[in-house]
Amino acid sequence: MSREQHKDKPVRLDKWLWAARLYKTRAIAKQAVESGKVHSDGQRLKPGREVNEGMELTVRQGWDERTLLVTGLSEQRRGASEAALLYQETGESIARREQLGEQRRLHALLQQPLGRPDKKDRRLRQQLKQQTE
Repeated sequence: MSREQHKDKPVRLDKWLWAARLYKTRAIAKQAVESGKVHSDGQRLKPGREVNEGMELTVRQGWDERTLLVTGLSEQRRGASEAALLYQETGESIARREQLGEQRRLHALLQQPLGRPDKKDRRLRQQLKQQTE
């Protein structure tokens, strides 16, 4: 089926998430949608919901939440470079993910150990000091 014909054909949400390489398998994508990790306009979606170009999706993966604009449709899983063309993450979403990731990293580093620091802990602290200077 050519790309021109495929644009008119509707694509299921779970298939699109799998084709866009946001989830490793279609079953995992379906489970994520059913458990409420995928929203559009603040509403939960169903796995069979049709995806349209220009649709805005909020996808939660682990600790991170991404806001994506659908820029292309596909039912077939292809290479990562082609999958990246199916969506575009908003700038606000990227900034928020980076900020929260940095906060998690700093929180983990700043937790005080119960005893004296060992060699690994001292090296981590030295790296942290060098990065903040």
